[in-house]
Amino acid sequence: MTAPQASNGPAETDRRALVELDHVSKYYGNIKALQDVSLEVRAGEISCVLGDNGAGKSTLIKIIAGLHRHDAGTFLVDGEETTLANPRDALDRGIATVYQDLAVVPLMPVWRNFFLGSEPTTGAGPFKRLDVRLMRETTRSALLRMGIDLRDVDQPIGTLSGGERQCVAIARAVHFGAKVLVLDEPTAALGVKQSGVVLKYVAAARDAGLGVVLITHNPHHAYLVGDRFVLLKRGAMAGSHTRGSITLDELTRQMAGGSELEELSHELERSPGPDAQGGPPAKGDTP
Repeated sequence: MTAPQASNGPAETDRRALVELDHVSKYYGNIKALQDVSLEVRAGEISCVLGDNGAGKSTLIKIIAGLHRHDAGTFLVDGEETTLANPRDALDRGIATVYQDLAVVPLMPVWRNFFLGSEPTTGAGPFKRLDVRLMRETTRSALLRMGIDLRDVDQPIGTLSGGERQCVAIARAVHFGAKVLVLDEPTAALGVKQSGVVLKYVAAARDAGLGVVLITHNPHHAYLVGDRFVLLKRGAMAGSHTRGSITLDELTRQMAGGSELEELSHELERSPGPDAQGGPPAKGDTP
């Protein structure tokens, strides 16, 4: 795979808000999965949502993707208040979500997975069939436009590395007209090199003018590409920052628990031994 080409996309976009969540909450009975969470996704920018397991990241994804409806607050798409009915409704509005498991069929070729659920056909009546030639050529050209040069689009997608599969999923979303791309922990199961490759294509999607939501628990990955950072903790916002208002060290400190971690470190400090208290030397010690 080759590196994505540089683009002037961000400079040319108007950076309008494509998706806005204002004090959005979600309840499951008496359980508050999300409480007063706000998020802004602008064209040509990457908004990172950080948090540990159970912080509410998955619930937030499901609301943006149309799987769940929010119970309170305001959800706007292109400035219009809305409640998404289902994932198809989200796709029709230009919101594409790439989940961590990618939902691919490992034994099918790359081109078939690229068009999975949206296969073009040729012919009519009993002669109607999949347009395999068009799918192959379109897949190859769409990947190349993102700077992704696969060895062969006929190879089973299961033979690609985890990073390559993530990149194909990103290119697919761009090709099918996504305006907002939501990525669920795209680097979670990848090594350093593959994570770097995926982040390059996340940046390429941003440079193409998409608004990107990057869900992650890794502040280092987030800070490499992010423009905005929202920290979640137990379903509530623990912080909201722009890139210019926070350093990587401070983002990491807040992600790690901040003052709670400092308090814990004091609790775990080793108690001074008898010698430090001026007590008698231990048996066997030389006086």
